[in-house]
Order: sequence, then C-alpha cells, then structure tokens
Amino acid sequence: MTRSMIQDSAALLGRWLLAALFLHESWMKLTHFGPSVAYMERFGVPGWLLPGALVIELGGGILLVLGLFSRHAALALAAFCIAAAGLFHNVLSDGNQLLHFEKDLAIAGGLLVLCAFGPGRFVLPLRRLKPLG
Repeated sequence: MTRSMIQDSAALLGRWLLAALFLHESWMKLTHFGPSVAYMERFGVPGWLLPGALVIELGGGILLVLGLFSRHAALALAAFCIAAAGLFHNVLSDGNQLLHFEKDLAIAGGLLVLCAFGPGRFVLPLRRLKPLG
C-alpha cells in the first residue's frame, strides 16, 4: 500500500468517525427534541437555536461522510464544538465537565486538521451530482 493510499484511507476513516458523532447526536436531538430544548435552556441558551444546531450537526455530518465541501463542513463543526465546550462544559472544576470540555476541543482540533489538509481523494465527485439530460 502506497503512502498516498494510506493517507487517503486514513482521511476517509477519520471523516467517517467524526461524522458518526455528529450524525448520532443530531439523531438524538431530533428524537428527543423537547428534552434537548430544555437542556439548552438550562444553560441559558435559547431553545429556538436547536434547529440551527441540527442543521450544523446533521448537514455537516452528511457532508463529511460524502466528502463534499468537507473543509467548510469541518470548519463549521469545529466552531460548533468550541461553542458547545464554552456554553455547556464550562465548570472546569468538575472533572466530568472538564473531560467533556477537553473532548470538544480535541474534536475541534481534528476537524481543523481536516479543514487544513482536506478530505483525501475518496470523496463523492461533484460531476455525478449534475442533472441528467
């Protein structure tokens, strides 16, 4: 296996692992919409922002899986993770909150690497998305 093949395979797997988190979390928010709104509001975040969070998580996750607009999706998801860390995991004297804060920042770091270096060559080609005829 060539270096390029290893790098492209790692980029694909990395994108899929990152996407899995956001797809799962968006599904949980969709299927538990009311409790998700209540959770946000407990932290002083307006519940009406939940649909926007869903668009970022679900849309960004799908784009990462497909490799479409991956740099933009990764940047948006990184900003989302940094915001989530600051809004929801900011009691750093609590070990559990500190762990979640650090994980959110680490995920953001991985997404920024993806933004910097791109999705690799295993992506859905845009030419396949053109209308037929």
